[in-house]
Amino acid sequence: MRKNIEEFEKEIGYTFHNKKLLENALTHTSYAYEHDVKSNERLEYLGDSILEFVSSEWLFINYDNLTEGEMTKVRATAVCENSLFEIAKKHNFSDFLFLGKSEKANHNIKKAILADSVEAVIAAIYLDSGLGPTKKFIIDNLRETIENASHHAGDKDYKTVLQEKLQIHGDVKIAYTIVKEEGPDHDKKFTAKVEADGKELAYGKGKSKKLAEMDAA
Repeated sequence: MRKNIEEFEKEIGYTFHNKKLLENALTHTSYAYEHDVKSNERLEYLGDSILEFVSSEWLFINYDNLTEGEMTKVRATAVCENSLFEIAKKHNFSDFLFLGKSEKANHNIKKAILADSVEAVIAAIYLDSGLGPTKKFIIDNLRETIENASHHAGDKDYKTVLQEKLQIHGDVKIAYTIVKEEGPDHDKKFTAKVEADGKELAYGKGKSKKLAEMDAA
């Protein structure tokens, strides 16, 4: 049984002035379609941009030892689907989402749904109270992830590491293929596959082809 809004506000440490904004942020498309209400997709779009801005600003101000490329690498780690999924788990988002019958039938809520709902909640906080409380929520939840990622910012990227490991005993043909592309133009999600000498190794997801390939590696 889905818990009430007030319990969710306690979970995230923020009380909404406009409760409708929060309800919208927690409304998945499957529920919206069944009940003829707005889904959280538009909020997710806005939240994605706010998340990138806030994390970029935090890195710029607090990590002047990092290069532009290293900051980009840290940010990609901090705002990836896995990181947002961990935030959703930490605050028990799954207990509060409005889901349609098709999604409720799944034993576990999809990682992407939970990650996207975090972006939607970020946008809802921003629209409700502006940038200050929004920054607090983002940094409170990502500070540790950013700090950990910053220690490895100068490391080789995953594709390079994979190539070196696979080719340690000789030449190996490594190939990356984008096997799936979904979502509207402003919010694409890509799935990449990596193979070595024709043998399938892994799949990865990301908001660009490059990030999906990195995730696979």
